[in-house]
Amino acid sequence: MALRIGSESSQLISISPVLKMLTGPSHHVVTADEVAAALALIFDNHISAIQCSSLLTVLHSTERDRDPKTIAKCAEIMRAAAAQIDLTVLREVLRSRKRVEGGYRGGLCDIVGTGGDGHATYNVSTTASILASSLLLLSKHGNRASSSGSGSADLLRAIKPTAPDIEAVTAQSLPLVYRKSNYAFLFAPKFHPGMKHVASVRKDLGFRTIFNLLGPLANPVEKMIEARVIGVAERALGPIFAEALRMSGAKKTIVVCGAENLDEISCAGKTFCWRLVEHPDPQFRRPESVEDDNHSTSDDDASSRTLVNIEPFELEPSDFGLSTHALSEVSPGELHQENALTLMQLLKNQMPDGAPVLDFVLINTAALFAISGICDADRSDMGHGDDGKVILEAGPGGLRWKEGVRRARWAIKSGQALSSLESFISITHNL
Repeated sequence: MALRIGSESSQLISISPVLKMLTGPSHHVVTADEVAAALALIFDNHISAIQCSSLLTVLHSTERDRDPKTIAKCAEIMRAAAAQIDLTVLREVLRSRKRVEGGYRGGLCDIVGTGGDGHATYNVSTTASILASSLLLLSKHGNRASSSGSGSADLLRAIKPTAPDIEAVTAQSLPLVYRKSNYAFLFAPKFHPGMKHVASVRKDLGFRTIFNLLGPLANPVEKMIEARVIGVAERALGPIFAEALRMSGAKKTIVVCGAENLDEISCAGKTFCWRLVEHPDPQFRRPESVEDDNHSTSDDDASSRTLVNIEPFELEPSDFGLSTHALSEVSPGELHQENALTLMQLLKNQMPDGAPVLDFVLINTAALFAISGICDADRSDMGHGDDGKVILEAGPGGLRWKEGVRRARWAIKSGQALSSLESFISITHNL
């Protein structure tokens, strides 16, 4: 049943054998590798629209698109089909930045959600990524809106007076961006050109397919991602995503789902969380010579001396030292122009303490700071405006959520978050 992926000029390849197996009573015997091989043909336009539609439909109807191994393998094949980045060059650039602090090793970080929660809340993950870039190196992978009025790309393009040229950031230019910027936005169509072959099929199907789940796992710099926060729009998807990430080799990760089926950490109440946690591997034997890994820059570099477990817990806004706010208070509008105005108001420190959108952004930024390990530092010297008073209190999941909020507030009040965005904008117009 194995499939060969042909060249761009090849004729269409039939996946009928896979489809017959998937639609029969023995659909479970089709391996994740075989599903991924069939999906891979889409990116080179090697299967017909009707077979593409059939594949996405049967994966959905059999719930194979909710199988952790299938998700992990399909995400891997999607990244393999993406525009390839010279990781050797990128790794050297990241090491030269020397952003090591606490448990943070200076690698790339991301915060992203699956979308599709139907709440039309403010673009919190995009804003949180900008705030976090004041102290971390951010690789925000995003796209235009599909299920809401304002996607991450729409928000950035609506910034005034000057928006970043997000299409200038490519596989070739990305290392140049990180030489001078802590922030990069990886516009999905520039890095996943093969997705254009399935766009019309997805639109015509009218339901969320496996590609809606793969998006947060398809960051082209996956091998360089050190820490991430991923939001899912259904509680049942939380442990599935966490297991798919564990299978893919991720370590510093929190998967979150607000109790309202929100793909963010909720400001309205309870959030369900699944944290990937490293523990010592009792079978690990230390070699005679072990290089110091304090300067490694990704999970890919981390020592194999540990095992990764998935540990569930719950969060409330009070764990961050903040009040609760109804989701209706953080839904300023679906127009990206409105959200861009909110973004700039926040970055310019023009929101009063306790403002619902501000608190919503603070808790999600704090989560990325906390899982990155930067909050584990017992000393703080962020720069102007930092009193150095680290909040040592650990909350649910064993992380310093309140210290994350302290750092997120500093990013705004010091102007460092705004400066980071402005640096990114400038660089994109000079590549």
